[in-house]
Amino acid sequence: MSELSSSVDRTPAAERTPLPVTPVTDERLVGAWCEWLGALATDAEAALATAIAYRELTPAGRDYWLAVLQHDAKNLDVPKVALYAPLLAVESDPARRERISAAMGPIELDATPGFAAHALSGVCANGTRVAVLVTPLYLNFAQVLACGYRVATGFTWVRHDPIVLHSSAPNAGERLEGALLENTPMKAIIDDLALTVLAHRRAGGELPQALSVFADLFGPVVGGSTPPPAP
Repeated sequence: MSELSSSVDRTPAAERTPLPVTPVTDERLVGAWCEWLGALATDAEAALATAIAYRELTPAGRDYWLAVLQHDAKNLDVPKVALYAPLLAVESDPARRERISAAMGPIELDATPGFAAHALSGVCANGTRVAVLVTPLYLNFAQVLACGYRVATGFTWVRHDPIVLHSSAPNAGERLEGALLENTPMKAIIDDLALTVLAHRRAGGELPQALSVFADLFGPVVGGSTPPPAP
């Protein structure tokens, strides 16, 4: 897992990407912004920095980003998936996710990932289980959710790498937090984590934001605001 997992760069988004924070007409800023967008199809670091910068914005800032992108995208010779996928990887608001998906449209055939979603798991010496979900995004990019948990009590840690090269994602035989990872059926991990979400909420814990990005995998147990009664 990258350093993003444990230490998010807090540099203001406008200092790390050329997105104007307010409407401007300065051609230099507009040019820098369009040049940045053009790199998103080929530069993994630019895609990751975009995801981080977007994630740090306020809701109003995200809406502005999407408005500017919608205006400028039609003037760029860049696949829409490259422009919008980094944003979708970190967006958890259902309405905004729907807006991004609609703007992105279907992934072009030549941008479709050549690998399927897969899961790994292991157990630490203290009994904490570790799970890793690797899900395809586009081209050779994937997003990775990793967490330590106990089904009966909840999560001890959750990390989310929104965009990584698939070749850089964790693999079977590697260790994460001391647990030796093994390939595991995706459904078994999702079922395990869904039960852990319920236990975490029943204990009064606040669910990590990263889990909301994967809400479509876990179903209503993540999206609800009130924990279900204990059996």
